[in-house]
Amino acid sequence: MTGTSENGQEPTGGEHSSAEESGAALEQHRAAGGRDALAGVRPAARIGPTRTRSGMFGVRGSGDTSGYGGLRLPGYAPAPAERPFGGWFDEFADELGAALDERNIPRDAIEQVTIDRDELTLYVEPAKVNAVARTLRDDPGLRFEFCSTVSGVDYSAPDGTPVDRPVHVVYHLLSMTYRRRIRLEVALDIENLHVDSVVDVYPTADWHERETWDMFGVVFDGHPALTRILMPDDWDGHPQRKSYPLGGVPVEYKGAEIPPPDERRAYS
Repeated sequence: MTGTSENGQEPTGGEHSSAEESGAALEQHRAAGGRDALAGVRPAARIGPTRTRSGMFGVRGSGDTSGYGGLRLPGYAPAPAERPFGGWFDEFADELGAALDERNIPRDAIEQVTIDRDELTLYVEPAKVNAVARTLRDDPGLRFEFCSTVSGVDYSAPDGTPVDRPVHVVYHLLSMTYRRRIRLEVALDIENLHVDSVVDVYPTADWHERETWDMFGVVFDGHPALTRILMPDDWDGHPQRKSYPLGGVPVEYKGAEIPPPDERRAYS
């Protein structure tokens, strides 16, 4: 049993790994905005639920591309966490809050703190992610020395339903000193896909940021050489964006072509 409540007794998760479940106090937590998550004042929660997922590859009226599986997952956004977090999360939050104060970084750079399935996520303002990452790396009480991955996800709805800040950039950080892992997440407007690069903090993020730019179109301001890494330099578009058109697969026999998934026959 895990959750975001103060006593940690509210269940999280459901039949699917991304089901919309964060305990009975979900709406109360969202309304409170997770106040004092870092022992300071910060804005109310601004990370809302993503779109409901029903079917794959834009298929309508069925669960998946065959119309047989019945895949249907609700939009998911865990509630903001409230103190006490439990475990080492409270010690970490106190240390991070003090470290931000020492470096004159506003605490509201952390938009939201979420604890879900025993994992901690900090939602960070796009323009502050470099400063927060450097703090997490350099502070003696934090020491998150390694960034294992930077990746992107597009929560846009294929049917055009509005989704607030649908493109997210996710950073997984590891403290080898304290054997702890956390996640940073940045939510971006579709019309302003800019976020500070962290390559000068974590050199391993170089190729990861290039791949996120290549696949999702996120511009990492300050990156030393933000060029494509998987697609040709002259490629038009970013293939993992929801707005990117699906394509068929040409084959070498009988003049046939495998159609895009959303145009294939459905058994329903």
